[in-house]
Formats: sequence, structure tokens, C-alpha cells
Amino acid sequence: MTKPLALVAGAGAGLGQSLLARFEQGGFTPVGLGRTAPLNPVGEFHTLDLADEAAVPAKIADIIGTHGVPQIVVHNTAELVIAPFADTSLDDFSRTWTSMVQTAFLLGQATLPQMAKANGGSFIVSGATASLRGGAKFAAFASAKFALRGLTQSLAREYQPQGVHVCHAILDGIIDTDRSRDLHSLDPAKMMKPEDIAEAYWQLAHQPQSTWTHELDLRPASEGF
Repeated sequence: MTKPLALVAGAGAGLGQSLLARFEQGGFTPVGLGRTAPLNPVGEFHTLDLADEAAVPAKIADIIGTHGVPQIVVHNTAELVIAPFADTSLDDFSRTWTSMVQTAFLLGQATLPQMAKANGGSFIVSGATASLRGGAKFAAFASAKFALRGLTQSLAREYQPQGVHVCHAILDGIIDTDRSRDLHSLDPAKMMKPEDIAEAYWQLAHQPQSTWTHELDLRPASEGF
């Protein structure tokens, strides 16, 4: 029997790989997409510029031709720019939008109509604290995360009646990775474990239709809000 497909866009080391590992554990065929392949990737990995309007639909069509229409799709790309507004270049500002909003647009167009025609499924978008409030020096990042949240709401209202569960997950905290430990002097006990986030996404993807969540916020117990 063919295993259902779980597709993760932004499947780098950390959360992306933890998501693929959880989906594989649950009986899915895990396929990751991203600019750079991590060491020893889980499942199948395709190196891809997720903002390329020609390459994305072509690659996803090829993957669907091999594995079938995905039952789980996760948009997990990020481009963090932290700078005073006066020092934020137009290139930096545009790059955050391209990396997070344009990629979600292309991923949605390549998968959602197909999922609606098939047996539905789940389309989950990773948000952040900046999805809800903009902080000083986060003008580029927060504006793109706000837009991503709005895009996800619109997709939910269009595709949920067609059987596709569209969710926005606000990750309100620092994800525990080797890179984040190098950048932040935080107690790892106060950081978000990628495998725990992956478990929450798994549960989102398996909610019964009578109790679908559109937006879920996740944070460490020590995080203020």
C-alpha cells in the first residue's frame, strides 16, 4: 500500500527535519524542500529555491506524480532580519517578503487545488511572535509575518469548505537548535523543542473536522505573553 505524502517546505536542520521525522513515524512518505540539504536528511530532500515561480510548481508536480497528492503540507520557511528601521535596506525588506510570503503563495498554488480535488488534507503555516506584534528593529520580519498570517486566513476561508484544514501556528519562543544556542544565551530548558512542536503539528493535522483549529499558539511555559 502506498504511503501518503507529507511535504515540508523549509525542511532544514531543526524543526523542518523534526517534522519530517514525526510524519515518517506516523506512516507518511516524508519529502523535504529547501535551499540547502541538511546532513543526513529524513526521507527525500529536494534542493529548491522556494521563491522561484517556475521551479516550484514544476518540482511539486513531479513529486505529486511520484507520490500522489500530499495529505500534509507545511510551510516552514523563515528569513530573520533584525536591524534599526533606518538601517534596513530595501533588499533586506524585500528578501523577508520573498522568503516567507511569496514562498507560501507558490506552495499554496501548487498544492491546495490538488488537495481540494483529492481527499483534503492539512496545510500548516509556521508563524512567530512577530505574526501578532511588531517589535523595534523587526520592521522587515514582522511585516512579512503579518502578511503571512493574513494570507493563511484567506486560504483557510477559501479551502476549508473544500475539505482542506488550513492552520497557522504561532511559535512564540526560540526553537532549540545548535544555531540558536550559539546565537542566544538562553537556558535550553526555556527553549522550544523541535520534536515537541512537530508533535503539535501532527495533532493539528489529525483533528476531526468538527473541531478544526485555525490558529494555535505554542510557547515554553516560562515565556511571558
